Amino acid sequence: MGNGLSDQTPILSSLPSFQSFHIVILGLDSAGKTTVLYRLQFNEFVNTVPTKGFNTEKIKVTLGSSKTVTFHFWDVGGQEKLRPLWKSYTRCTDGIVFVVDSVDVERMEEAKTELHKITRISENQGVPVLIIANKQDLRNSLSLSEIEKMLAMSELSSSTPWHLQPTCAIIGDGLKEGLEKLHDMIIKRRKMLRQQKKKR
Repeated sequence: MGNGLSDQTPILSSLPSFQSFHIVILGLDSAGKTTVLYRLQFNEFVNTVPTKGFNTEKIKVTLGSSKTVTFHFWDVGGQEKLRPLWKSYTRCTDGIVFVVDSVDVERMEEAKTELHKITRISENQGVPVLIIANKQDLRNSLSLSEIEKMLAMSELSSSTPWHLQPTCAIIGDGLKEGLEKLHDMIIKRRKMLRQQKKKR
């Protein structure tokens, strides 16, 4: 749907990387942002505590069969008092990963508000957004179509490419597929921006 390294290497690779992407991980508190970050870095579950500021990691990820890219992730705390700081982290970002808790129906409206707020900032116009529908392994999780509707994805600006990815961050399901989609959207946007510069 949608418009640090470890010895364990199913998701990660220690091959040299030629591309680096600045990615900000946002979402409400307890959505699973830090779990996503450390699952990608260590390919194992890491018990986390609420993020009071931010965590940052450079992670090499193998996309497809052989392409290795470096993502510089900024995982920013999601507590209400920290959200005004989000825009500082999204300045000049290549992509936004927005994590939602697929079980937390009561806070989906709040998640929608924050998602729309951050994508409407002028510097973020056109920045690709990967929405991670986390905790899809739980029985009472919302379906992707329900999440898409509750987040009002159709109301995002037509200039904002997005993809909604079902995941379970604890075991890593769906994360690599989501990053591949995000990478594709970033590359497409970079090509478009280059073409626009040539026309000037």
